[in-house]
Amino acid sequence: MIQLNRRNFLKGCSAAIAGMAGAKIGLTAFGNVDNEPNQRIIIPIFLRGACDVLSVVTPMYGDDRAHYETARPDLRIPVSDLIALDSQFGLHPSATALHDIFQDNKLSFILGTGMHSDTRSHFDAMAYMEGGTPNRKGLGGWLTRYLRSATNINDDAIVTNMTTSSSRPRSLSGTFNTLAGSNLQNFNIRNDLHWQYRDQHQSLLQNLYALDDSFLHQAGQEAFEQISYISNNYDSNYTAAGGVTYPNNSFSSQLETIAQIIKLQIGLKVAAVDLGGWDTHDGQANGSDPSSGYFANLLTTLSEGIGAFFADLSAESTNYADRVTIVVMSEFGRRVRENAERGTDHGHGSMMMLIGGQVQGGIKGIWPGLHNDQLYDAADLAVKVDYRQVLSEILIRRMEAPKIGTIFPNYEGYTPLNLVQGVDLEPDYTAEFKSFLPQLQK
Repeated sequence: MIQLNRRNFLKGCSAAIAGMAGAKIGLTAFGNVDNEPNQRIIIPIFLRGACDVLSVVTPMYGDDRAHYETARPDLRIPVSDLIALDSQFGLHPSATALHDIFQDNKLSFILGTGMHSDTRSHFDAMAYMEGGTPNRKGLGGWLTRYLRSATNINDDAIVTNMTTSSSRPRSLSGTFNTLAGSNLQNFNIRNDLHWQYRDQHQSLLQNLYALDDSFLHQAGQEAFEQISYISNNYDSNYTAAGGVTYPNNSFSSQLETIAQIIKLQIGLKVAAVDLGGWDTHDGQANGSDPSSGYFANLLTTLSEGIGAFFADLSAESTNYADRVTIVVMSEFGRRVRENAERGTDHGHGSMMMLIGGQVQGGIKGIWPGLHNDQLYDAADLAVKVDYRQVLSEILIRRMEAPKIGTIFPNYEGYTPLNLVQGVDLEPDYTAEFKSFLPQLQK
């Protein structure tokens, strides 16, 4: 048992403030979803490493199928293994849970998306994309600018935004406060302390932070309010609705945590999730069966996790899924042609997925084609749809946030693709980010 000495006291103090990441406190409870002021939630899931989207949604017929088979003699997925989506495209057989949502018209695959940048660097591409500023860094994250510019956010919400990563992603970088953590069961004061010492520890710290009204003291008080609320309401033995069982892996556990935060009705607007491992330069699939192997297993994790999460939110008497828009994206795609190591190298064009109760499902976007003269640099899928166009429609129609010029500086000319339901507010292309992110103007 760890004794309550000066060293452990100070370590607990640091853990408390770092764990809450400055999130704002104030509301004790909303009572029910109809009274919650923050009704709608955006959940970006970033597939880090550049997902081979051509193995997720694959041409089944015609010239594109012939070009695909020529480019991928070992990695091509047999037509007989694909799950038909429409008359042209099929879905990887490992994504059956996604197909179930697609059949309910709650999932759209947006083809030909990406960023008009020539970089093939993971780090640069992620920085540009999460910043919302292709070929430019240093203006913070697009989600931060959304949160700072939105007019329908309750400043007294207990948790406005969160990430299930151990650190804040670039999309949430800047000045807005974020709750970070994948497991809220341990969101407390030094769980390795005996309960008697922990209570004393917390009491002493709370008294300490009540001595003044400085920023530091206010942050400390807010941390304890948030710790108290979440620890008293978060259930480590959470039972999903409708008999849903989440898969036993980290990604699904993170989505399960978000589901519980959503159902606590404490003001959540943004929840950012990462799933890495998509940099498949070698060993992408099994030699004898290209429909199985590393990529297939990772896609299963993505598909089943989202499937359980969406079913959990949909099964409640209050349909939380109607409030949620999940957007799945990756920094770029991969080469059309496989390499000598039975993998694929860094590419260009990609694909996005939208899942939600108000998503208009189907095959969307613009298919770029696989003929040599249709490829970008004669090697990659071309970008036909700026990824910011997709995000802008979510922001305008679902999040009621039309300040596109602030959220995506220098992006103009937005037109809806009819991906989600909602009201078409007039886009505001005025760039206001300098007024509330002065320290990020560099």
